[in-house]
Amino acid sequence: MQQIPVSLWTLVAGIVVTILSIWVGQNHSLLPIQASQQAPLVDGFFNVMVSIATALFLVVEGTIVIFLVKYRHRPGDDTDGVHVEGNLPLEVFWTAIPSIIVLCLGIYSVDVFNRMGGFEVGGAHNMAHSHSPAHVAQMPGSAIAATLSDASQNESEMAAPAKTPIIGIGATPTEIGKPADLVVNVTGMQFAWLFDYPESGVNAGELHVPVGADVQLNLSATDVIHSFWVPQFRLKQDAIPGIPTQLRFVATKPGTYPVVCTELCGGYHGSMRSQVVVHTPEEFENWLSENRIAQKQDMQKAVAINPADLSTSEFLTPYAQQMGVGSTTLESLVMSH
Repeated sequence: MQQIPVSLWTLVAGIVVTILSIWVGQNHSLLPIQASQQAPLVDGFFNVMVSIATALFLVVEGTIVIFLVKYRHRPGDDTDGVHVEGNLPLEVFWTAIPSIIVLCLGIYSVDVFNRMGGFEVGGAHNMAHSHSPAHVAQMPGSAIAATLSDASQNESEMAAPAKTPIIGIGATPTEIGKPADLVVNVTGMQFAWLFDYPESGVNAGELHVPVGADVQLNLSATDVIHSFWVPQFRLKQDAIPGIPTQLRFVATKPGTYPVVCTELCGGYHGSMRSQVVVHTPEEFENWLSENRIAQKQDMQKAVAINPADLSTSEFLTPYAQQMGVGSTTLESLVMSH
């Protein structure tokens, strides 16, 4: 019986390994759902790395298994193995292939980073003032309490702002030069995220954005380094004290997604979580309008009153005004009883 050439076995094994690796790379189910315009770029790069890693695993482990079977010790065979000093072509091959793979992955990753907007923020033209974060006071044995600074402090701090280059993820190549549809100032502190909408004056403890809008997050930190990460967006950016950073993205799927701090920032780091709510444009406008109205109310005028301490006329006055009853009529009704 004619023996099958080793080259043919190698070709068949290479085809099988390639098909299986590509299939695993496209069907690994290791990542959460895609919810941003940048997510498919990251997933494509990740899938390629999984395919390459699967191929290398199969080749290395498959070779080990074949050698274990073919060159196993057999009963009665006490001879020495074949003396091999080296194989220059083989050594060049297994050195060149990984080098080429690493080089190609490096070029691919730079291209992905550029298409996500990573190069846009590093340009000399993109200079910005760091937005002034809220003043914070450390409460003994507890988390950080944030207090708003008065106008005089803000004016003195912003009298001579220093321009610094922004780092992070900026506009994609197709959006360079265009202002973002929505700008949100994000402040990280131990152990919470604060979200400020400067154009509308709304502040929130969670991020709300409309689907399909180009959103720019201006990140800062008040104490230590924090890291803003939304797994479904495939985006992560550090918030660094004194150094403004930026994260720009387009959400593509309505829903609620976790915001996680991925930089060890203290004893309660694990609880530093929030969420980003992606609305339809109509729902976002409704949310913005409701919060704009609610936060413009002068809450200092709200006073707690015990109804038992009010007279009958004082208690009924608000209801009488709603019903259109005058003070004279109300007083006569009270006197009649």
